[in-house]
Amino acid sequence: MKLSIIIPVYNEEATLAQIVQKVREVQLEGVEKEIVLVDDCSRDRSREIIEQEARVPGTLAVYHSVNQGKGAAIRSALQVITGDLMIIQDADLEYDPQEYRLLLEAKRNAGVRVVYGSRFKGQGDWKHFSHWLGNKGLTLLTNILYGVSLSDMETCYKLVDAEVIKPIPLHSRRFEFEPEITAKLLKRGLRILEVPITYKGRKFEEGKKITWRDGFIAAWTLIKYRFTD
Repeated sequence: MKLSIIIPVYNEEATLAQIVQKVREVQLEGVEKEIVLVDDCSRDRSREIIEQEARVPGTLAVYHSVNQGKGAAIRSALQVITGDLMIIQDADLEYDPQEYRLLLEAKRNAGVRVVYGSRFKGQGDWKHFSHWLGNKGLTLLTNILYGVSLSDMETCYKLVDAEVIKPIPLHSRRFEFEPEITAKLLKRGLRILEVPITYKGRKFEEGKKITWRDGFIAAWTLIKYRFTD
């Protein structure tokens, strides 16, 4: 079994090498790891760091010549991953890679194809109330539109079988990737299992990029894909 860990990167020189090291340190019994780093045309030293990290076996690098957004970076990575499973890892330190174990264990035990790590079921340290409220609101909209009972639609940690996600047509370029993939998984009748995870949010001055505008785009994305594919 191989797990492909997709790390979209845009101007993350302060934490990039550290998060890659944390991912490498995770020991997963019976699971091989593959790290895919996607530089989304960073303007800092991120690309240089990626070039260094890509020299380590089991690490792939993809480079965008222009900035396209997180969703576009994930889509590029999906074209090159070779794992049986994939999970997304932000290039900051908000999520703990040691918790991959929780998602993998839940997947094995429940026999599902999709597992989300929920910040609201676990220990969430939110630096901005607006982000907490926005995530709650978008998850509520997801539940209403798709008839489910999720607690954290916007979570970064989405563990999905590669053979499930690869054939799905994805169009998102920025942060609307989260609602798009959730909508399309649900419309295909897939059950999304949630497990509690920890979360340590960061402030805008620390590099946080998502804003209130992205919340409106996410809401529209949920509505759009409820009625289209």
